Amino acid sequence: MLDRFRKLDKSIRRSQDAFFNRVAGLFEGRAIDDSLWEDLEELLVQADVGINVTIELVGRVRERVDVEHVRDAERARRILKEEMVKVLSPPGQDRGLNVQHGRLNVVLVVGVNGTGKTTSIAKLAEYLKDRRWRVLLAAGDTFRAAAIDQLRIWGERAGVPVIAHQPGADPGAVVFDAIQTAPSRNVDVVVVDTAGRIHTKFNLMEELKKIRRVIAKQDESAPQEVLLVLDATTGQNALSQARHFTQAVNVTGLVIAKLDGTAKGGIVFAISQELGPVRTAD
Repeated sequence: MLDRFRKLDKSIRRSQDAFFNRVAGLFEGRAIDDSLWEDLEELLVQADVGINVTIELVGRVRERVDVEHVRDAERARRILKEEMVKVLSPPGQDRGLNVQHGRLNVVLVVGVNGTGKTTSIAKLAEYLKDRRWRVLLAAGDTFRAAAIDQLRIWGERAGVPVIAHQPGADPGAVVFDAIQTAPSRNVDVVVVDTAGRIHTKFNLMEELKKIRRVIAKQDESAPQEVLLVLDATTGQNALSQARHFTQAVNVTGLVIAKLDGTAKGGIVFAISQELGPVRTAD
């Protein structure tokens, strides 16, 4: 487990260096004055945090610095960190995946092509399996034969079964079969892959709504989670994707992929501020 955390830390090092380390360095040896706040605003905007969130965030930090009579820049930096954490996960909000023992849990995974959706599903399957959940994958992306094959390969690597039909089949039928099959296999969690939707295409989003309705017909409380996979390198376009997918299928959580590249990662703050807190797995 320790090795896994070390690998994760190494993977996101570029994003950390590009954003958080620069923010931390901004406060070193600085006086708390207008130029500090201006530089902080500029850095946050450059990191894809977004103008509105930046203005509100810096405003809250400045207010606390004034009220608490802070004169030490290091203390001001800690206040900034506290306020950023509140944006991502306000106090009292539930954390972790909404999966429970004693019921069949359905996790619907959505997102546009190229975001890392299928790979994220594989990682989620392994994460759940490591915690002794019995997992089944549903190959709901029937529009691309390669997507079905890719999910099968990842299923084999993770050691979890995959329910799949032929390319071009009805995605709803695949999902229906997966949910019907799950009890006989003592499955706890069904993770559903979907075709990569272009969020501005009406018909494609309607198909995604149909899949959600198929799931709900089997269990009106399902899906327990609708996870949207976003490519962190897309910047502000990720916020637009989050808006459209949330409107279509009521997204409950985010998977931020590709933070191991040049992504600055600040867009997660803008999304969390507008659409709700970002929950993390335990």
